[in-house]
Amino acid sequence: MASDLVAVENRLWATADQLWANTGLKPSEFSTPVLGLIFLRHADKRFTQVEAALTAKGIPLDEREAMDYQAEGVLYLPLEARISYLVTLTESANLGKAIGNAMALVEQHNPELQGVLPRGYNLLPNATLVELLRLLAAVDLDGDAFGKVYEYFLGNFALKEGQKGGVFFTPTSIVKLIVEILQPYHGRIGDLACGSGGMFVQSAAFVQRHKRNATTELTVFGTEKSSDTVKLAKMNLAVHGLSGDIREANTYYEDPHKVLGKFDFVMANPPFNVSGVDKDRLKDDARFPLGLPSTDNANYLWIQLFHSALNDSGRAGFVMANSAGDARGSEMEIRKKLIQSGSVDVIVSIGSNFFYTVTLPCTLWFFDKAKAQLPKTNARKDQVLFLDARPFFKQVTRSTREFTPEQLELLANVVRLHRGEAPEFDAGSQALLEERFPGGVYADVAGLCKAATRAEIEAQGWSLNPGRYVGVGARAADEFDFAERLGALSEELDSLSGEARELEAQIASSLNFIMATV
Repeated sequence: MASDLVAVENRLWATADQLWANTGLKPSEFSTPVLGLIFLRHADKRFTQVEAALTAKGIPLDEREAMDYQAEGVLYLPLEARISYLVTLTESANLGKAIGNAMALVEQHNPELQGVLPRGYNLLPNATLVELLRLLAAVDLDGDAFGKVYEYFLGNFALKEGQKGGVFFTPTSIVKLIVEILQPYHGRIGDLACGSGGMFVQSAAFVQRHKRNATTELTVFGTEKSSDTVKLAKMNLAVHGLSGDIREANTYYEDPHKVLGKFDFVMANPPFNVSGVDKDRLKDDARFPLGLPSTDNANYLWIQLFHSALNDSGRAGFVMANSAGDARGSEMEIRKKLIQSGSVDVIVSIGSNFFYTVTLPCTLWFFDKAKAQLPKTNARKDQVLFLDARPFFKQVTRSTREFTPEQLELLANVVRLHRGEAPEFDAGSQALLEERFPGGVYADVAGLCKAATRAEIEAQGWSLNPGRYVGVGARAADEFDFAERLGALSEELDSLSGEARELEAQIASSLNFIMATV
């Protein structure tokens, strides 16, 4: 709920006030002590839930062992490592030492976290720690709480990094939509730009919602180039009971997981429109079988990485800049090959203001390699489903939006109908679906969805921009979103500038050839 988010933000702002006024920390360092306490808060909450379940099973407290809790997918916490214990300590206690001891105990009983948890609480004033514990013990966030909190501090207190915060930490709404469309019930999941691990957390939630055990059904693999963020992802996995292999690596040049054909599912939110990648180092890299783009833009490097990391029946879902769907030149040739391979499954337009620290709209791309193996009699084999989700949102705060559970379920159900699968109505979207698809059968709906054939896509210059296919939506003229339109124009300018640089290089090369032969 919007009020819940506002309440959490108020508490986080109050913790920043404490750290600013009473410590020597720089604003860019505020997140570290806060995230450690958020970790203890989450771990304690899950530990308490399992403790109640074990009590209900009649297992006496003095007969329980660490493995009893770990078997339920939670971290084992000795009493002194629980935030519920720390908040009971008197103000005269040495809280810095007590919190440091709590972190050490968690690592001691959970070796996968060795060297990961924050330290240095003994350097903060006791009175400040009292306030931090009071404020954070009540914070309750679902999904990728660590990503949300880290991004909040980046956006508000580390502006230079925060302007890119949305690149690394994907909004829960968008992650949930990716997961619902991919349906990762079982198998290996790879995120090659994993940030704080939010994709993995929501995949586990999806599995659990379908009455399965995520700990046994999923194995996760991630790469992330920031060592601090790798630690964040490991904390996130551990507190949610997931086994995973998160490596610090620069995905452009390094392949620690040997990803070719490895994964059942790939999910990611890579950084958009990155320039400066040394493509000479990638010339013989088998992860880029469709060729390297000539433009100084890494979008189509990421797109190929995700595609080549899938096994023969694998699915991928990832966030991408809007401009990638219409990019010309060498990027269009790569896109054309992907479409002709039959792997491109679904493309979804997302409106602006879903990310916490950036306002730009984006597009979700989905691959399904099994689609190419469908019989010719199955119309879906030759189609790409385009969805326009821009009219769907709930205004959470003045500057942020999200999908309601009903809206999210509706969008995922459109994809299920197109695949010939039964829709789900756990979130109450049945009325919304029946309004648009009478009889529960997929059909193109102007302004919402269009299943375009490969011939139709070729006629549009191999564009994967949903706006070219879906048609006019139900948005009224007075709902024009200036920020969204400005963002789209900015992306278009970036794309055109890239094409102009490519043309300049071709012209210069041609002139040099002519001059050399005169």
